[in-house]
Amino acid sequence: MLKQRRLAAEQIAGALFEAESAIDAALAKTAALTGVMPALRQQAGASALIGQDAVERASQAIMALAEARRAIVETHKELSVAQHQVGLGAVMVGDPGGEKPTVAAAATGGRRLREVAAA
Repeated sequence: MLKQRRLAAEQIAGALFEAESAIDAALAKTAALTGVMPALRQQAGASALIGQDAVERASQAIMALAEARRAIVETHKELSVAQHQVGLGAVMVGDPGGEKPTVAAAATGGRRLREVAAA
């Protein structure tokens, strides 16, 4: 049973990391597109009116991708909770390519909380 849960967790983790990477790549590429359009328009000596709608649409795409990134980060947090619920809290699953914050740190948005003296 533990082996099956761990295998399922590894498959979910792999899919999650792929989704996170895809969103990050799309966000980076869309930001690059958004940045290059005004630069090339200016280099070509075209009016600022040229391509304005395209810049606005690309900017909207960045916002949508930022929302998608927030949703996948929230999914990651929820899956961390589920990992503990199925008894795999002590098991590192997948290879996210970096240090993962603790569940407590994730719950506080990565901010460290400290006790303060009473006033």
